[in-house]
Amino acid sequence: MKLPIFIADAFTVTAFHGNPAAVCLLESTLDEDAHQHIAREMNLSETAFVRKLQPTDNFTQSSRFGLRWFTPEAEFPLCGHATLASAAVLFHKRKNVNSTLTFVTMSGELKARRAEDGIVLDFPLYPTFPQIIEDLIKAAIGDTVVQDIRDSFFFFFKYFIYYIFESFLESLKVNTEPLPGIEKTGKVKGLILTVKGESGGQTTPYFAPWFGVPEDPVTGSTHTLLGPYWSEELGKKEMRAFQCSCRGGELDISLRPDGRVDMKGGAAVVLEGMLTA
Repeated sequence: MKLPIFIADAFTVTAFHGNPAAVCLLESTLDEDAHQHIAREMNLSETAFVRKLQPTDNFTQSSRFGLRWFTPEAEFPLCGHATLASAAVLFHKRKNVNSTLTFVTMSGELKARRAEDGIVLDFPLYPTFPQIIEDLIKAAIGDTVVQDIRDSFFFFFKYFIYYIFESFLESLKVNTEPLPGIEKTGKVKGLILTVKGESGGQTTPYFAPWFGVPEDPVTGSTHTLLGPYWSEELGKKEMRAFQCSCRGGELDISLRPDGRVDMKGGAAVVLEGMLTA
């Protein structure tokens, strides 16, 4: 088996920043187990598999493709940075002629369109609800005082916490190792920490040890939750987000009247090769 494979750094325009995702282009059906084997071999937070929907499709002319995402541990239902990476590979490496690509996914149809200064993703929005999870929060961040705790459900729960000072969040040490042992119900799949940025945007790290991802450098899917939350908090529909991981990454968020969100970011393809197995 030989597969074209790429690594693209998403939500950045600079190599070795943002969030790296592997992208495999599938000319034909792949054995189901092979997806997970490849994702584990790549050992990135996400590996994306872009597949043709019809035998006559091709990666240069076609505008609709299937898309799945895998962490090293499991299939993931929604991933922003690996979708951005997939679109970047098709636009920049396969020279796809279309201005907009449609991906058929576990989370419905997602679109990626060209922009002058990046790629815009069209994603759904998900509401959040107040919640108390003291044991989990204490294990992750100790006795740190939090202002707000919410949860949201889109195939799985994610919790996020709202802090007051950006400098405090950037220096916070989060212990993710005990979290899967504390929360075993299968409902919690991620922890988001977020704070209002100095410029009125938001800054956010994300942790998903339940999926084998201790910390994800830049996470598009979390902003399907954070977008409506911060829109209400700030009274804005247009926002700038920065994920304050060691690699760092930025994205522009625009809430739309149809209940969806546009997320814009750049991508740098840093590796191109052939996977042989």
